[in-house]
Amino acid sequence: MFGTHYKIERNSIALAIAIIVVSGIGGLFEIAPLFTIDETVEDVSDMRTYTPLELAGRDIYMREGCYACHSQMIRTLRDEVDRYGPYSLAVESQYDHPMLWGSKRTGPDLARLGGKYSDAWHVAHLNNPRDVVPGSIMPRYAWLARNTLKTEKLPLHLKAQQRVGVPYSDAMVENAVFDAIGQATPDSERADGVFERYGDATNIRVFDGDPSRVTELDALVAYLQIIGQLTMAPYTMQQASAGGS
Repeated sequence: MFGTHYKIERNSIALAIAIIVVSGIGGLFEIAPLFTIDETVEDVSDMRTYTPLELAGRDIYMREGCYACHSQMIRTLRDEVDRYGPYSLAVESQYDHPMLWGSKRTGPDLARLGGKYSDAWHVAHLNNPRDVVPGSIMPRYAWLARNTLKTEKLPLHLKAQQRVGVPYSDAMVENAVFDAIGQATPDSERADGVFERYGDATNIRVFDGDPSRVTELDALVAYLQIIGQLTMAPYTMQQASAGGS
């Protein structure tokens, strides 16, 4: 076998052909599943998009490298389901660009984090994780509460998401800045527009506890509170499975 390998290495044409063949095989294994994507992604009626504030929070989550220590994909293994909740469905990530599934868990999986803790808990945890989890090795993110959220580029962000298939309407794109501010200022007139465009179930409140301005902490907490809550399909399937068994 090694003799054949050495002969190929000495022949540039044979080496080039071998590289093309091997690359083609690898590419086939990556591309072939896309032909069955319609069957892979579940069809659910209640799937919704991220609001501009949640999308901004997701960007902060990526910017700060949170995905490096926390996965967002619960596998079908019994111990994972028992610990974290219903296993992840493909439909939950269909509007994620990029997806944040991950495989390394320095910290716990966050796929079912939304609604598990209060906003105040998240604020305290991000300010100093040891205040709520004494043994935590997570770094502090106290500066997020001091940083005013930059919203001017949110319409362009939603427009880019729209072009890759996320069903944002033109009204959502046009009002992205107002909706981001409105979601974190429930007493303002802008909050009504958020309900109108994203539904009555949208979380609208002062996430960071400071109603005077909208901060990066508002955005990140808004995102953390919606992870795993864009559709209730995983919980419905788990209940149906438990009833059937």
